[in-house]
Amino acid sequence: MRITTPHHTASSVLRSVDMKDQQQDMKTLKKDAKVVLVVYVILLLLGVGTGYLLSQKGSSPLTPKGTPITTNKIIGVQDASTFKDCASGTIEKDGVEGEGTHKLVRDGGPSQTAYLISSIIDMDQYVGLKAKVCGQTLAAKKVSWLMDVGRIELE
Repeated sequence: MRITTPHHTASSVLRSVDMKDQQQDMKTLKKDAKVVLVVYVILLLLGVGTGYLLSQKGSSPLTPKGTPITTNKIIGVQDASTFKDCASGTIEKDGVEGEGTHKLVRDGGPSQTAYLISSIIDMDQYVGLKAKVCGQTLAAKKVSWLMDVGRIELE
């Protein structure tokens, strides 16, 4: 007699168990994929919601101390202690040979003129006005005094 029947039966039983394991693995994989997808959708919605809420706020409490302001009399950085160098006179257009876009004509003649640039204030709006300008003195090659203006106080 041949004993092939039990061998074939054991083989078919093993195949059946393997198929059930594969089906179980596929179900688990599908379930895991759904969970991951749901988590990503929730994260996306939270990110969009946070961005929307932040965009609706008027101004941030994180603004620096020296933020530019404009009032009737003061233009530029609000904190007066930011700039140590100040001078008073009349603002005029043009510098000398590329140094300064404007100049501050002061009493005492041409040797007292301060040449001005500004990275935060449009100086053209104040040409012809008497003002006190405050800023940072810069090294100059052709003029006696070059200042980067950060604050203008109109007189």
